[in-house]
Amino acid sequence: MVYAGFLLAAIWVTSGIWADPAGRVAALYSSDPAQVQFFLAHSVRVVLHGEFPFFTEQFNYPDGVNLMANTAILALGIPMVPVTLLFGPAVSFVALVTIGLAGTAAAWYRVLSRHLVRHRPAAAVGAWFCGFSPAMLSHANWHPNIISQFLLPFIVWRVLVLTRSARPVRDGALLALLVVVQAFINEEILLFTALALGVFLLAVLVQQRERWAAAWRPLGVGLAVCAVLAGALLAYPLWVQFAGPMAYHGLSDAVRDYGNDIAAFVAPGSPTFGGNERANVNLAPNYSEENAFFGWSLSLLAVGIVVWLRRDVMVRALAATGLFFAVLSLGERISWWDRDLAAGPWELLVRLPLLDAVVPTRFGLITSVTVAVLLAYAVRSAWVLRGVERRTARTLTAAGLVFALLPIAPMPLRVTTRPPVPEFITADRWRQYVGPDQTLVSVPVPAMGNTDPMRWAASTDLDFKIPGGYFLAPRNGVTGDPGRFGGRRSGIGEVLADVASTGRTPKLDDRQRRRFLDELRHWNAAVVVLPVDEQNAEPLRRTVEQLVGPARQELDVWVWDVRTLTGRSA
Repeated sequence: MVYAGFLLAAIWVTSGIWADPAGRVAALYSSDPAQVQFFLAHSVRVVLHGEFPFFTEQFNYPDGVNLMANTAILALGIPMVPVTLLFGPAVSFVALVTIGLAGTAAAWYRVLSRHLVRHRPAAAVGAWFCGFSPAMLSHANWHPNIISQFLLPFIVWRVLVLTRSARPVRDGALLALLVVVQAFINEEILLFTALALGVFLLAVLVQQRERWAAAWRPLGVGLAVCAVLAGALLAYPLWVQFAGPMAYHGLSDAVRDYGNDIAAFVAPGSPTFGGNERANVNLAPNYSEENAFFGWSLSLLAVGIVVWLRRDVMVRALAATGLFFAVLSLGERISWWDRDLAAGPWELLVRLPLLDAVVPTRFGLITSVTVAVLLAYAVRSAWVLRGVERRTARTLTAAGLVFALLPIAPMPLRVTTRPPVPEFITADRWRQYVGPDQTLVSVPVPAMGNTDPMRWAASTDLDFKIPGGYFLAPRNGVTGDPGRFGGRRSGIGEVLADVASTGRTPKLDDRQRRRFLDELRHWNAAVVVLPVDEQNAEPLRRTVEQLVGPARQELDVWVWDVRTLTGRSA
């Protein structure tokens, strides 16, 4: 019944997308879902065509994209290949979101009920918050790789087992397998798990130093086995990520300083019963990164639980861990209601290896898990009381949970409609133009704010290449440089993006025409395509016609056959 409840809740949350997976997308931002669908189509090519899994030239052609540095979710996409083939990447996307929410809650329920608190009602409460916290709901519309945390409770459990293991080699090997799979779901969440476990175990040992004498040997042996085995299995993929083609070092400046406002911890999340998007403006970097948002009631309850159970070593260790990462999640500048107060401790850590690729606001995800386990401890403690206090404690606990969790109860994710994939693509009319090493160039050119062409390609299992797209790559396409969103800057791409947003048709000169033709040749373009119902389609058509001549309408797109302009003879 608990597992069924989690699944029904996940379906409720994603119901707006399930109503029309191909035609609906998250409100406000649509780039990340299109990118994920592209990666799901890449998994199909890996399985069916034996394509190299860690790098692709199917977008950002000819430079390509380092997929190990872009969270290509191979551990999710490959098992979903049958669904992607039968129903398309849009259905696979919403299925992954549903599985991520329900699966994370179910996994935490199993580990909490069997191994950590060993009390089913308490485990159900803690697991519910692990799977459906405001932070998880915030990421659900955009980041299935982040909400797919169903391996994390088992990683936590196996590390704790190592502290008292009689067979540390075997247990270390089991942990290594979990680590390897999680690395192909999301490396950032794996790093968070390792950091959180380190801080938690340190907090326990500071309070009970005698535990170290019995724990250090099996823990050391098990972690060494895990490091060797996982390191061997991940050595080549990590080499591709950090030293392979189109590798970058450090995140884009656009996200490196993402941090939580202090007030974000006491405001309810936007996708919750008591949430309000307008009230949350400037408390988080954007609506897909609301990584705290517990609300006043849960924040007060969490403090109350720590005070009530303060004599419990584990409760104190959980509280210290949650507080530590809550502070780190504030980022480089600590603020209160969008007013800067002081420099944050993250400013001292942001340039360290590995940490320079972390989005600091997401440390709030660790705090969410510690709060969830505190809730489970509180429920168990109330239920095991004896005597006169028992009924009173249970009543107060149930009332406190309703008071704390009702305002942040999950609501269906907000969605909006998006343009369908053009019939020119779905009817395979593009095939008469585009060869194996040629590209289909959309108008506007694919970029962070224009990811519909990535969905077009994904709907064909990436049978054609596109220039540009939405991804992380080194600046100016130079391997090893700091990261940025998108590839090399495109002159004509910027012109067309400006026309698409303003509706003004510029007058282009010969220099701009030559530059556009040079870019088409660099992309080895075969055809330029503009949907007839694209925003500001008429100014865009007139702009492109200044560059390559008159367009021809074919089905629901304007088409320019540019093969004679980009071929070797030209």
